[in-house]
Amino acid sequence: MHATLTCISGYSTSETATAISRGLNKLAHTDDSLFASEKDRKVQKAIGLRGRCFSVVDFLRLCKYPRWKAPPMWPSGVGSRQPNPRDSALRRAAISGNVLALPPFHVPTGRAVRVFICANPDDTEAERNALKEHVYPKLRDFCRENYGIEFQVVDLYWGVDPEEWDSPELQRLRMKLLEDCLKTSAGPCFVGLVGEKYGSIRVPGEVESAEFEMILDAAVEAGLDTRILEEWYCRDENAVPPTYYLKPKAQMLKNYQNSMESSSAAKSKNDKAWRGISEEIKKIFRTSVLQLQEKGTMKSAQAKKFLCSPLEDELDFALGKQTPAFLKKCVCYIRKIANFDRHAKVPEMARYMDIITDIDGRVMRNQEAYERLLKVRDEFIPTIVAASNLRVYSSITHCDMKLGYSQEVESHYVEGLCKQFYEDMVDIIQATVQQNFDAETDPMYDELLQHLSLCKTFSSIYEYKSETLDLVQEYLYPVKGSRMSPLVVFGGPCAGKTLLLAEVAKQAYSWLQKEMGPETDPVVIVRFIGTTDFSTDLRNLLQSICEQIAINYRCLIHFLPQKIQEMRELLVNLLGESSFNRPLVIVLDALEQLSDAEEARKLWWLPVNLPRTVRIVVSTLPNKHGILQRLRGLIHDEFRYVELTQRDRKACSQTLKQQLLGVKRKVTSGQQIYVNEALAKCTLPMFVNLIYREVVHWRSHKDVDDTSLSSTVHDSIERLFFSVQDKLGSRFVHRALGYVTMSRSGLTEMELEDILSLDNSVLGDIMISSNLKNPLRIPYDLIARLREELDGYLIERQVRNVTLMVWANRHLQLIAQKLYLSNEEDVHQMHSLLAEYFLGAWAGGRKKIFHCDNNHFAHFSHHKNTSQHHHHHHPSQHGHDKSGTDKYSYDRQTPEQPWVFQCNLLEPDIFFVNHRKMTELVYHLSRSGRTDDLMYGVIMNFSWLYTMIKIGHFDKALADIDLAYSSSQEKELKFLATTLRSIKVKVTRNPASLSAELQQRLLPVVTSLPKLRHLLLECDKDGPKYCSIVPLHSSMDVTYSPERLPLCTSYMQIVEILPTLAQNIVIVALEDGSVSTWDVESRQLLRQIDTARSVVLGIRLTTDEKYLVVATTKNTLLIYDNHKSCLLSEVEVKCSKHNPITGGVAFINGFTLSSQHALAWLEASKEVNVIDLVYGWPLYQFHCWYEVTCVQCSPDGMYAFCGQYLNTTSIFHLGSGDKLATMTSEFSGGFVKSILVLDTINQMVMIDNEGSLSVWSTKEVTNPRLMEDYDCRGDDSEVVGIELSEDQRSILICKARSIEVLDTKVWKMVEKFKAKRTERFVAAVLSKNGQSIVASMENTSSIFVWRRDSGQCMASLIEISGAIVKLIKSVHHNMLLSVASSGVLSVWDIDIITAMSNIDKTGKRIQSLQLSGREDFVFTMDGSESIHKWNFSTGFIEMVFKHEGLVENCVLTTSGDLMVTSDDKCSQYIWQTATGDNIFRINGQKITQLLITHNDQFVVSLCEQNASRVWRLGTGHKVCNILVTLQHALITTANTFLVGTTKNKLLAVSLWSGSVSKKFICDDGITIVNFKLIPDCPDYVVFITSTETVFIWSVADESVCRRVQMPANFLKNLEDFQISPNGKLGIVSKGDDNINVLDLHSGKLRLVHAAGIIWRQKLSRDGRYLVYICFRNCEEDDDAGVVSSLIVMRLADGKSIGTCSLYKTPTFLCLSQRALNIIVGFEDGSIGTYTVVDRVDAALKIKIATSNSRQIVNNAAQKVRPKCSTHAFKTIADCIWRESTEVFSRDSPINLSDSGEAETTTPTKKSELLQ
Repeated sequence: MHATLTCISGYSTSETATAISRGLNKLAHTDDSLFASEKDRKVQKAIGLRGRCFSVVDFLRLCKYPRWKAPPMWPSGVGSRQPNPRDSALRRAAISGNVLALPPFHVPTGRAVRVFICANPDDTEAERNALKEHVYPKLRDFCRENYGIEFQVVDLYWGVDPEEWDSPELQRLRMKLLEDCLKTSAGPCFVGLVGEKYGSIRVPGEVESAEFEMILDAAVEAGLDTRILEEWYCRDENAVPPTYYLKPKAQMLKNYQNSMESSSAAKSKNDKAWRGISEEIKKIFRTSVLQLQEKGTMKSAQAKKFLCSPLEDELDFALGKQTPAFLKKCVCYIRKIANFDRHAKVPEMARYMDIITDIDGRVMRNQEAYERLLKVRDEFIPTIVAASNLRVYSSITHCDMKLGYSQEVESHYVEGLCKQFYEDMVDIIQATVQQNFDAETDPMYDELLQHLSLCKTFSSIYEYKSETLDLVQEYLYPVKGSRMSPLVVFGGPCAGKTLLLAEVAKQAYSWLQKEMGPETDPVVIVRFIGTTDFSTDLRNLLQSICEQIAINYRCLIHFLPQKIQEMRELLVNLLGESSFNRPLVIVLDALEQLSDAEEARKLWWLPVNLPRTVRIVVSTLPNKHGILQRLRGLIHDEFRYVELTQRDRKACSQTLKQQLLGVKRKVTSGQQIYVNEALAKCTLPMFVNLIYREVVHWRSHKDVDDTSLSSTVHDSIERLFFSVQDKLGSRFVHRALGYVTMSRSGLTEMELEDILSLDNSVLGDIMISSNLKNPLRIPYDLIARLREELDGYLIERQVRNVTLMVWANRHLQLIAQKLYLSNEEDVHQMHSLLAEYFLGAWAGGRKKIFHCDNNHFAHFSHHKNTSQHHHHHHPSQHGHDKSGTDKYSYDRQTPEQPWVFQCNLLEPDIFFVNHRKMTELVYHLSRSGRTDDLMYGVIMNFSWLYTMIKIGHFDKALADIDLAYSSSQEKELKFLATTLRSIKVKVTRNPASLSAELQQRLLPVVTSLPKLRHLLLECDKDGPKYCSIVPLHSSMDVTYSPERLPLCTSYMQIVEILPTLAQNIVIVALEDGSVSTWDVESRQLLRQIDTARSVVLGIRLTTDEKYLVVATTKNTLLIYDNHKSCLLSEVEVKCSKHNPITGGVAFINGFTLSSQHALAWLEASKEVNVIDLVYGWPLYQFHCWYEVTCVQCSPDGMYAFCGQYLNTTSIFHLGSGDKLATMTSEFSGGFVKSILVLDTINQMVMIDNEGSLSVWSTKEVTNPRLMEDYDCRGDDSEVVGIELSEDQRSILICKARSIEVLDTKVWKMVEKFKAKRTERFVAAVLSKNGQSIVASMENTSSIFVWRRDSGQCMASLIEISGAIVKLIKSVHHNMLLSVASSGVLSVWDIDIITAMSNIDKTGKRIQSLQLSGREDFVFTMDGSESIHKWNFSTGFIEMVFKHEGLVENCVLTTSGDLMVTSDDKCSQYIWQTATGDNIFRINGQKITQLLITHNDQFVVSLCEQNASRVWRLGTGHKVCNILVTLQHALITTANTFLVGTTKNKLLAVSLWSGSVSKKFICDDGITIVNFKLIPDCPDYVVFITSTETVFIWSVADESVCRRVQMPANFLKNLEDFQISPNGKLGIVSKGDDNINVLDLHSGKLRLVHAAGIIWRQKLSRDGRYLVYICFRNCEEDDDAGVVSSLIVMRLADGKSIGTCSLYKTPTFLCLSQRALNIIVGFEDGSIGTYTVVDRVDAALKIKIATSNSRQIVNNAAQKVRPKCSTHAFKTIADCIWRESTEVFSRDSPINLSDSGEAETTTPTKKSELLQ
């Protein structure tokens, strides 16, 4: 097979020729590779971007409130081309409200690329299928990613039954959509696929009566049988002029209507019959018309419509009368097949050419059709090309010798076509579509465009010219007189208020220009309130109007007022800017749609006294929210009110007549009677329009009666919907209109097509009569017909870059909701499907199972022709005999749904927001109850959060998080919302810092709030795109504020508080007898019980919370139904006659509950009353030996344990009332304070009032065995609280003076915390994991958190409501309830409180730190006797090295195995860092500086008074003494010299001899200020002198290589000095806000402005990055506790690539040598670790995923921190330094290794030491 390609229009064809020669099979399997060039193109395009300015207009002046200017959201350079003048003119017209100046099919946004496919359906099926499957999705992605718009292909033949291809209705719809595509497409709009087939002429759907009768006569004259025409065509007198129309097939063919339900055989029979009939009709028309044409009776133009194929018609319409510029957007692909005629006999070739059968039965090519094809293909198209730049590709294919145009030959052609099609579409799109970021960068402009698009739509359906319009027009004209007031238009629903105001807004500009002269430039502002989120809220509405006025009148607003009253004042001031040259008109529709926030409906904000050149027109319903009544109170002039009432019937009838004539229709006199009857009942504009929609389809022969028209708007709308269902199918219409109605802001055509293609119930209904294939989608034909049927009711609305389908008014929406969204199960399913769609669940080729519960379908799919379509699954051979359900998986071709479309790979901040997903997803997830998807797919998604903040929707993001929290009650969401509120100012100012800000706050709490882990990992994945600093371990203190609820004026009035299963719900009993159920979060009183003014003693809940039991002073138990708050029974607690109570009246001493029983006892009583909760009667009494003090039921509700005086406990069976056993503790002096039942290990613990406890085994409940007695007496303090940990491993006993924790495994006290002498504990509880203790003290308003392992107080949380008097722990949710003395209840989350103890601190400021060579440990000095060893990955302290004195110096070997330290007690220590052993100690001299050589062989100990020493670390031998005193010494990288300063000298001392080998001496009076070694050049030193001179000095040559003189006083405040590794750059900081970059070669100095006053700076080891900490400028606003900022700057371009706020005072900054890790020490003794992931350096990104700091987050087993070990110094020195003695003895215990493993022998030779 050979293929050649010719490009007629002169385009290069070499690539296309190559593409055409490839095969389709390859395309199907490697479609990604075929489009790989898209990525290259995107990068090339990104590099070539030019800068663009996005300011709306240059503001000049004014006003009392100047315009607030936010920093630009998108960086410059986001557009691919400069805006052309036409776009600027459109923008000016839009902003000034000149609707008529906007093109009829164009609003600057709301664009889409719509391509019409013109082709013969049968011979291009393979091409169209391949394009549909492989190319269209790629182009759609390309448009979405690069332009934020949709790519839509209109191919009405795809998916339609082949028997319907020549349907007149389909052909009419094709021409209509072709016209739409040509007018509205933003890019390419037409593609012609021309082959060897001309196509059949059409069956005329409607013919004018004169023409039809002329044709009929001609047919008779030609001897043709015309009965078929007379049978199938019917005269219609309703047409103007009368016509003959083709009767519907359903009416004429007998079995057609039932063919869907019966079998494929019946359908085949009908199809065959129709084919015969249609061919006969075509033959009659063709013969007759040709005869008439020959006679001259019918002109060629008239005859053409009967003799042309659809292909020629469409090509002629699209290409014949267009401009050359327009034709650039069109493409034609011509496929010629060489020597095709000879294969006409092959049956399969009938698809590819027009054939006829001659008299002898021979099949041959239809020469007449071929000639017409040649005229179109080889004459018409080349003529167009010659006059324009139309792209035309022509390929010649050679057939297979035997098979003709075989499938293999076709597939090669199709593959090449697909590739060329893609390339052409991309080229045309890039040439014609402009990246439009206006909607992204200017919310106000986007808002006004939405209202303008609605204005155009509404005004286009305004048909009823009336006096009202004239009245409004008269009102708009300026008058030279006093001030004016607004005009009010009011009327009931469907009265036409919105349409009237839309027409007013549309015409106002031209009216005013005509009245006042062409030089007048009016401003028209229109808002349809309620149609957008912005317009519903009063603040946003006033703000957008003010901004639009300010732009038009060139007023500069420096800031927007915060108070709504000031915003109204701003509006009034701006109204005064209007003039007679620039009058102002404001149109506000539907005031009743305003939300009631800010008391908007009271209309206090509406200016009533207007300047002479300002007009305001408003509309409202008469009886909604009292709006009209308030308007009448504000505007007293009755002439300012216009009521829209029902109109005159005759006028309506005349309007209807004019509408019908406009579409060449009328009603007959007989039909007019029924029209008049309907109009007599209602003449509302919408009703008239609905009548028109009904009667326009009437035919003269159709029976019409009084039921043909409805009498109300409501009934007419329902009738309209039902008629659409009849035409298009009930299930399809139900779901399609249901989805549009339930969507939050409407759906685009493509979205509706996608969603319906995912809906198996719709596909099952449609696919019955067609074959299954990939992709499985509904035909676009259905969507197009639905749009046509509901034209004017389902209208278009432009929102940003998309065109949405929405209901024209609320009435339509309500009826659609009633009809299609009444079934809750269906609605839930539909919301879920919409959520899946916007999540992108089925995108990217992921296949969704298709199943259809239809026996006929299973049978039909079994018989389908599988050779034409490639299936992944074949139906079972007996599918129709089984359950009737067959399942397959198919690609539905839904698009990916990222949060943003990244249009520039090099600039992550240049993107189009996926506003559709932003708008719809959260809504549908919450409505469908998909809380996990809502939480992890949205709320915990970093891209969503970042995008929302970036586009200025911070408050909307918070609202969505609150919505998710309200439905799921996940405490992580609440914490996230609180966190975001605390960083609002910072992240709105700098969205790039979001990831670092979140990570700092999430890392400390993620082990306590594990569901935040997902967001943390999302920050790791996507955060580095915007901020290169990634916190690895955060030491930030968690800021936390509890929920507070004032209950009463004093805590004395509170009897009891019970937490419940719902974490925010508590039950509170007050002494006045009320029992209230509160929602603490919303502060709402949910339920209240009045106990008939009885004084309440206590309340209890059963574990299932079914019963609430209240004890009163009347000695009664009131049993309530907790959920209904109704009293079930009242039971009196009595004392038995056998054991009367002496000493007067006794109240209930206590009571407890099991699942079915209440147990209560009186004061000084030995009996326990058992009451049945279900029936509310007493069962029996438990008789004890002594007075009862407490009762505890077993968790299973079988046993009751009754504690008594003399430390005795009795066990009773709750079911029978039998006493099973009695136990007495040997500590029998007190009474049983509490009983704990450890059911997991069958033990019971008795705790007496002094805190002593006895443990009993209850394995044999009738014979308990004493296991342990534990005496806790001795501190004379009362037990105030007892708690058993969740895992039953620990018991906390809180006494007034101490807190004790016992281990239940060994029954020993493991921790004890004592209060200070003057303090007393109120209460204490354990954290969930038992690692922390949370407690409160008497007379303090703080909650304290202690770490059990270290005893350190980690946090103190202040309760602002007053001193805490009570703590209550909720076991269900790990919440802590505190009661303040002021009667305020606070609810604390223990998880968050204990998260504060996750941060290790030394307690003193970090003075210096060292990082081990492997970068796995950090060693810190804080001025104390200890050095702390931190795990770099986890941030935990693992070891503490104790010294005798205060530590002054510390150095590590390269491997970090050994550490050498010195203290102020003149001691040096050598430590093994892995074990913590102090393996050697030296006394004798005070050390000022310690250094270790780079090969770890020698230690240099510098002293001030005595000689300094160099000694060998491996053996302990002294190498030499250094007699000179050196300061700030450094060892050269070659380990040869020790370089340091002394006064005015720079000395290089030999490490072997100790003598000064090299020196540089300054002149008298000049000192050396600072010096640095150059890392990559070991023999060079850079130093700065006091004369502002920088020297580069060669140590080896002892010569100055370069001298650079700095400006005078430049180094006056020198603080730090850094040198790049190659010695080319010097970075100087002087304590100001500038970074001084000095080129040491040229001497040039460059200033880079920093974000604040620089405190410390460090240069990375590779010299690529500068890391610095700066303090904020004082003039900046306080930013939620930000102390300073950590910033990373890339030196290559001077760009700050990451910023991270520090919320503590930093005291030390350190950089690692290998990976770029940052460690910051803080004032409170904590450290923070960070890493830098520069997006330019992609290889570094894997650091985050593999870093151990995240492994601890991911691995639940590592949540328990390791124990911190403390290691002490040697008390006796191993040797003492004196002059002329050796340092160590010969047998040194020190081992050195480069791998961290100990060597077997002590190295003594140089070769054995570290290299």
